[in-house]
Amino acid sequence: MRLLIAGGGTGGHIYPALAVARSLLARPDAAELRWLGGHRGLESTLVPAAGIPLRRLALRSLRSVEANVHALLDPVRLAASVPQAAAFLAAERPAAIFTTGGYVAVPVLIAAAPLGIPVVLWEGNVIPGRAVRATARLADALAVSFAPTCAALGGTTGGRPCYVTGTPIRDTRTIDREAARARLGVPGGARVLLIFGGSQAVRRFNAAVSEALPRLVERVVVLHVTGDEGYASALAGREALPADLRERYRPSPFLREEMLDALAAADLVVGRAGSSTLAEVTALGLPMIVVPYPHAAGHQRANARQLVDAGAARLVEDADFDAAALLEAARLLDDPAAHLAMSAAARDLGRPGAAAAVADLVLAAAERRPLPDPAVIERRSRGLPA
Repeated sequence: MRLLIAGGGTGGHIYPALAVARSLLARPDAAELRWLGGHRGLESTLVPAAGIPLRRLALRSLRSVEANVHALLDPVRLAASVPQAAAFLAAERPAAIFTTGGYVAVPVLIAAAPLGIPVVLWEGNVIPGRAVRATARLADALAVSFAPTCAALGGTTGGRPCYVTGTPIRDTRTIDREAARARLGVPGGARVLLIFGGSQAVRRFNAAVSEALPRLVERVVVLHVTGDEGYASALAGREALPADLRERYRPSPFLREEMLDALAAADLVVGRAGSSTLAEVTALGLPMIVVPYPHAAGHQRANARQLVDAGAARLVEDADFDAAALLEAARLLDDPAAHLAMSAAARDLGRPGAAAAVADLVLAAAERRPLPDPAVIERRSRGLPA
């Protein structure tokens, strides 16, 4: 059986799809996977690295917001991508398509409809993106990270079933906290603060860390993902610390495979409100200080409110996040009762089995079986026996 994954652009579209791909490939008689993406997106490197054959449509999966020639050419590229996707689907004949929305989904779902290829569409934000709203009616089943998304999509789905699965993430259930700390060289008993901004807008985080660093490392071990541009100045800041405190500050330009160890080792996370970040934090039961990225059409703030309202996170607006806010955030580690309550609330929200739940939907669609009962998918997503 051959399955197609359609997605591209930022990590928020690609990493969840890769998590579902891993779940599909781990099944007995694993399906043969193909991937359709676009240009400029992270799929060009991440998908081949995962061993999945990638084809790219004419469109740009990661679009710029500037008013330039590309803004005029993008509709042309989109139109050209529809027959391109149709030719690919006609040649490959996948049994089903799984898409994480975004610009890539539009031509693929338009092309799939007349061919009768079933589609499972996933949306990771509380506020659905424009591409998902435009194509939801073309999907056979919808999977979402947050329950309010089903209501938000209600008028666009044409009665298609909508499942709350959470965000597909890598498997967090086998990670050992103490082993992760040992691999990172974190001293036993040390409190660990993990700070990262995802793939967008880390400069504000870097500035806050730089100013707060001398006081911060007196209280906690700091794991800080700086991005490429901020790494050199972070190293300089580390060298300016007293010699006996330098080991308490661990800047890194990026953490990919090591990110799971960093999350497992952490006691508190400061980060953005992307769907994958929130999913991994809650799966591990980590309290969070969430700073929504302000230039994401309100998506991240709406995502963050789900954790804040449940008592799993505290929200700091981007404009208010500075050294003083960071130091105040770290004070949570001095309040064991509040930390424990937030940890429990985060764990209650966690859906560590989301990738397996979405893969179940994809396989049911591909095999033309009745879709699973929502209660079964709910338990599966939470990592519980069906």
